[in-house]
Amino acid sequence: MTTTSNGTDPGRTLAVVSAGLSQPSSTRLLADRLADATVRDLEDRGHTVRVETVELRDLAHAVVDAMLTRFPAGDLAGALEAVTGADGVIAVTPVFTTSYSGLFKSFWDVVDPDALTGMPVLLGATGGTARHSLALEYAMRPLFTYLRADVVPTSVFAATDDWAASADDPGAGLPRRISRAGRELAARVAERPGEGPADPFAATPSFTELLGGS
Repeated sequence: MTTTSNGTDPGRTLAVVSAGLSQPSSTRLLADRLADATVRDLEDRGHTVRVETVELRDLAHAVVDAMLTRFPAGDLAGALEAVTGADGVIAVTPVFTTSYSGLFKSFWDVVDPDALTGMPVLLGATGGTARHSLALEYAMRPLFTYLRADVVPTSVFAATDDWAASADDPGAGLPRRISRAGRELAARVAERPGEGPADPFAATPSFTELLGGS
């Protein structure tokens, strides 16, 4: 977990889900850069930001168990709570055989199907060649549309060659896409109420009110 603060409220929470399988992982690297871009923009807007990072490779066995038992436990339960309780989500996967990884899909299969309704989500993916970049649009975006998430317009794909470009290179498309996507997510997250979960008993009249008192 990474926490950044500029001393100004209201705070916001980002959940970063990385489905990278190796260590070090280009998928995690992209996830971290997308998170950094989003945090910078949110801090510029006057918000403190807490970042919760979920590494799916560490939860692989628990995800399979949850699919079999329908009961997430331990660290997986905490990860699901972090994701569904966040103000915004960054979801990044490697692309295998033209689609997201099986581990990535399995994780979202154990998330409550209503938990992401209206949730701002930024999508990212990594792969060996730019030929896989359309997987963001024909595979990942429909998945989160089905979950009724609020997916930002810019999704970010990073091929192997993209990492060689310098951020100062005017032809470096990856840093620009990361910055643009981070701004878009930050704008959506900043619009959300920062008061935490709604109190289910907030509208319940007090005992005094029931007796007709003021």
